[in-house]
Amino acid sequence: MTEPTRTRSQAAEAAEDAGSNPSANATFGDVVAARFDRRDLLRGLLGVGAIAAVVTPRALAATEAAAAAEAAPAAAVPAETAPTRFPFAEVEAGSDTHHHVAAGHDAEILIRWGDPVLPGAPAFDPHHQSAAAQAKQFGYNNDFVGYFPMPGAADPAAHGLLVVNHEYTNEELMFPGLGRQDLKSVAFAGMTKTLVDIEMAAHGGSVLEIRRTDGQWAVVPDSKYARRITAETPMVLTGPAAGSARLVTAADPTGRSVHGMINNCAGGTTPWGTWLTCEENINYYFSGTLPADSGEAKNHARFNLPNSAYAWGRFHERFDIGKTPNEPNRFGWVVEIDPFDPTSVPKKRTAMGRFKHEGAAGIVAKTGQYVVYQGDDERFDYVYKFVTTGRVDSGDRDLLDSGTLHVARFDADGRGTWMPLVFGQGPLTPENGFQTQADVLIGARLAADRLGATKMDRPEDVEANPKTGKVYVMLTNNGKRKADQTDAVNPRADNRFGHIVELTPDDGDHAATGFSWEILVRCGDPAIAAVGATFSSATTKDGWFGMPDNCAVDGQGRLWVATDGNSASRTGRADGIWAMETEGQGRGTGKHFFRVPCGAEMCGPYFTPDDTTFFVAVQHPGEADEDDPKAAPATFEAPSTRWPDFDSAMPPRPAVVAITKRGGGRVGT
Repeated sequence: MTEPTRTRSQAAEAAEDAGSNPSANATFGDVVAARFDRRDLLRGLLGVGAIAAVVTPRALAATEAAAAAEAAPAAAVPAETAPTRFPFAEVEAGSDTHHHVAAGHDAEILIRWGDPVLPGAPAFDPHHQSAAAQAKQFGYNNDFVGYFPMPGAADPAAHGLLVVNHEYTNEELMFPGLGRQDLKSVAFAGMTKTLVDIEMAAHGGSVLEIRRTDGQWAVVPDSKYARRITAETPMVLTGPAAGSARLVTAADPTGRSVHGMINNCAGGTTPWGTWLTCEENINYYFSGTLPADSGEAKNHARFNLPNSAYAWGRFHERFDIGKTPNEPNRFGWVVEIDPFDPTSVPKKRTAMGRFKHEGAAGIVAKTGQYVVYQGDDERFDYVYKFVTTGRVDSGDRDLLDSGTLHVARFDADGRGTWMPLVFGQGPLTPENGFQTQADVLIGARLAADRLGATKMDRPEDVEANPKTGKVYVMLTNNGKRKADQTDAVNPRADNRFGHIVELTPDDGDHAATGFSWEILVRCGDPAIAAVGATFSSATTKDGWFGMPDNCAVDGQGRLWVATDGNSASRTGRADGIWAMETEGQGRGTGKHFFRVPCGAEMCGPYFTPDDTTFFVAVQHPGEADEDDPKAAPATFEAPSTRWPDFDSAMPPRPAVVAITKRGGGRVGT
């Protein structure tokens, strides 16, 4: 049998769909099925595809016989008029080698992989790379983007710091003559310590000073704020788990210091001017065999450790769990960084829990406490929030070291509860394997299992809307439905379009433990009845999307959604940015604003304070379409696109794009 030739991001997508949650907790599909009665389900309130998208086979058992006798038409939320908050001319859905933005807007490349960040950085030469050069240059696969206005700037929306995550690397697109290395048939045969060290330097994050002059954004060269953070940057562990014996290694007998951050996906910014960057799929970097006496077998298994997707453990023993079984526990955290102080030491805030963090977007509660919403990006994992003990106005720069981590339970009546993960409360006791609060936080997934949290369909970004108080949860997909799981009401295997859930905290207080919930939209093509998408009927053929991932709420309270997983062969469109109406008659209307080049994923989205610039990140351009059997494997020499340089001497390069409205004004108007 031919070995699959997925790229690393595509293999990661498949791995995330596998799930590592063995608990018997209810899935979100079960909850949805219980909330709506049989006749509503069958008559199309959810529709066939909506059932297939969110309801498990167990939940379908009660309706299968009746479904055979009753038709299930496609569902659509009626809308008498199109929304007026997004008056831009829509981008046509499709896929090609370029990026596209709505008419009347400009989308300019701000910075690309390999461009200089630190003073003295050499010019990018893809044929002569080195770890030393990469540590001074913009890293690979930019994901989260955040903007901090420059204190004292004449125009805070035109001069500030941009912070950018560098999530992971694609060796087949980065290095000439190498090709895929993580295939079983290759087994990293071409990897060397030199190449691994370049990969490690390409991870982490960048801090850039940027300025807009005469309408054009540019990086300020040789800025005193410029910084590169890599997989080797010294960091400290803080909060309740710091110093735990489970964080101790031979290199760090204190359990309080660690080198680097890895697989930093989405993130957030705080009111006190710091950057929160989130470690997600940290299991990919570890290899080896866990010693039988380590005591971490259950914890590591719940994290799919080791995954062996990189060769780092061959050249750096801290990534070999046979030699350093505690090292994985030092990753998987939210990292807080002061972008205005390049000498500051990044802090891994253990009070916020350890799991596959997608993002850490926060909002100030009525009580003055800071509330950070977080998604655990794996199929059948959970939605969390962290509530600080102290108030934002206290001036405490270590506010995130003290507070309560909660996990969500969604109930069938449209209500939900945030359950605290606190040692000694409920099942989080020594009898169940938790000896301290450090154990609860290091094994947050295991603790949430015990509490009966609701299994969700790959929770990614979770963002609160400060204008309305609503909270939006991006659920990218429900994974791969096997052929033997199909039935009359689930006629299609591999239904992966995802949905968006809207939460309303009780009394408008984000610190409250109760909330109500609704599904804002079920994604996919509403023109295909079997899909069961529930976009508003005002949504055009270009306005629907699948696989919601990151999102942003602008200063006007409008929701913008970035996607991950669309392709020419899967949905007939590339990933991009869609505006999503959340209010009024147009609620549930999608509108296409920006399209990435083929092979790429849409990441980042972040606005300047006045909404006149929209920063987005284009990740892994040039990958092949994994769902197209005719697509040749993508390599450095033969990518699917050479965006953004379109130079035969240059590989495709992940890049940050600055979108502005031509002639000035708010983006998307």
